[in-house]
Amino acid sequence: MADGKKITLKIILIGNSGVGKSSFTNRYVNHYFSNSYRPTVGTDFLPKSLSVDGEAVNLQIWDTAGTEQFLSLGAPLYRGAHCCLLVFDVTSRDSFSALAWWRDEFLTQSQVENPEEFPFIVVGNKTDQSDREVAARFAQQWSEQIRAEYFEASAKEDVNVDRTFQRASERALREYKKHTLENTEHFQITCKQPKEAGNNCQC
Repeated sequence: MADGKKITLKIILIGNSGVGKSSFTNRYVNHYFSNSYRPTVGTDFLPKSLSVDGEAVNLQIWDTAGTEQFLSLGAPLYRGAHCCLLVFDVTSRDSFSALAWWRDEFLTQSQVENPEEFPFIVVGNKTDQSDREVAARFAQQWSEQIRAEYFEASAKEDVNVDRTFQRASERALREYKKHTLENTEHFQITCKQPKEAGNNCQC
């Protein structure tokens, strides 16, 4: 940006517990993967600085718990998001089926102005596993139905992790600029010229 300030973009990851949201985020930000499973308690936040379309950007990546007990955190967490990643495990049909519910929950809690235009990206994680239950073509078809992009990925083998977040950042930046432009168009400045002082001399 011309003034040297970085744009802050908020990206949310949602989906069932155990689909690998934390592993996916850690692989991207810290270039790290662990086989040990530690469920997210509430939310985790990781920052990342990068360049997107020539703009200096600070990403705020929020990894959410995929359990019902933390759903009350949704409203304050989801609001202000610029892009949402719907993550499922390709070895779990249930985690894929749950994405429609997670998407609806996000749209309800976030109160985005244009739900049909909000950028979603669907991520099929754990493609390194052999016991796959969700075919890529089905995930692709559903993603197209909700106007989302689809990426097959593996946090463990570092497949498509950077590519997914790069695309999410591009979509988020577009969303940010769209609303910034809308707010600018609605903001009007009026300047009234001061009236010239009349000659009120009574002499």
